[in-house]
Amino acid sequence: MNIKALFAPSDMTEGSPAKKIILFTVPMLIGNIAQQLYNTVDSIVVGKYVGDNALAAVGSAGPIFNLLLVLFVGISTGAGIMVSQYFGAKERENLSKTIGNCITLTAISTLLIMVVAYFAVDPILNLLGTPQSIIGWCHDYLMILMMGGGGLAFYNILGGILRGLGDSVSALVYLLIATVINIVLDIYFVAVLGMEVAGVALATVIAQTISAVCCLFKLLKMREIFDLDFKVLKPEKRYTSEVIKLGLPSGLTQAIFSMAMVMVQSLTNSFGEMVIAANVIIMRVDGFAMMPNFSFGTALTTYAGQNVGARRFDRVEEGARVGTYIAMGVSATITVIILIFGDILMYAFTDTAELVDLSMRMMRVLAVGYIAMAVTQCLSGVMRGAGDTMSPMWISIFTTVVVRVPLAYAIAYLTRTPEMPTGSYQCIFISLLISWLMGALITYIAYHRRRWKHRAMVYNGVGK
Repeated sequence: MNIKALFAPSDMTEGSPAKKIILFTVPMLIGNIAQQLYNTVDSIVVGKYVGDNALAAVGSAGPIFNLLLVLFVGISTGAGIMVSQYFGAKERENLSKTIGNCITLTAISTLLIMVVAYFAVDPILNLLGTPQSIIGWCHDYLMILMMGGGGLAFYNILGGILRGLGDSVSALVYLLIATVINIVLDIYFVAVLGMEVAGVALATVIAQTISAVCCLFKLLKMREIFDLDFKVLKPEKRYTSEVIKLGLPSGLTQAIFSMAMVMVQSLTNSFGEMVIAANVIIMRVDGFAMMPNFSFGTALTTYAGQNVGARRFDRVEEGARVGTYIAMGVSATITVIILIFGDILMYAFTDTAELVDLSMRMMRVLAVGYIAMAVTQCLSGVMRGAGDTMSPMWISIFTTVVVRVPLAYAIAYLTRTPEMPTGSYQCIFISLLISWLMGALITYIAYHRRRWKHRAMVYNGVGK
């Protein structure tokens, strides 16, 4: 095996679609699992060394952290689409300027997010009715992550650029290095220095910054494909506007999704610390169950982008079909494993048997939804790769804002009893399952309407 070839960009416009997609997805899946370990290890360490309330604090901070990072989601999505299409079309100048402009946009966005976070964190925590027993920990965790968020931002953008070029292995290696550093620092800061929740946040910031620096050095060595110098860092309207236009729907989708999660978190907070902690455990396990779906979805975005850039629409459809079937099979297998052995994994977060039992009951509610999400993520990935970022946005808005949030509150209201004055906590997960199932059906219909075929950036002459 040629080891050097593993770290080289991959041209996905030739060869077996199934093989190209699998070879690209496997390192990215491992990388996404490693990424998930950041939050998972944070939760395990604080749950074991500090207590269940600290675990609840880390979980309560999650939706707020995601809400404040929506700018980076938009830039990363727009960058990945443009890079993959220009790489597929072999347009060096446009590729170079796209990468340079994305780096500049990320730097500006990082500064903006730091300012917003400084003033917004406390009001948001109070608005959500965060229990006083955990609000101090939530504040410390969020402020450290946001003030040091540049590492996370640049890793996501630069890693997205590498994946757009077909190189999913380099981003994986750097992430694995950072994950090991994160685990070591988590234990050192919390167990040895007694820094509690602030310690896991600081460990995450340091590890993410290291992974971002590694990605940057890798890009600087790829001069045979594109140029990366001060000239291409200068913002140009046609590139920045296209990144924003392509990325804005995904950023808005993430913003709306995060706001919905914040609203659901407010409902979750009303059920008390035990349900909050159970929700944290479920979402951590859920993160691993979703990894194949996210990985295949991202792989199909790159695959579709490169083949659209090369005008190979026949390969796009073949790859979409094969990739979706594989993703559904992998997702079904992982779901079965979690249902059988999930309680063993959940005991890693807490020694409280009642908390584990509560978490497993809710996990069973969500089970079938993971297979449906394979369809949603894969076909949405194809549409985004082709340049149609609007259809996935509207579908996500509908299933989240119109279906999930109102349904959660409605179920909670209808299940109120004297013993459960705020209703049944199962409303959180039943509403999520229904929104997943509806999202898969609507995405399938939208993909087969083939609007995405007419949204290709290269096809429409952008950057010329």
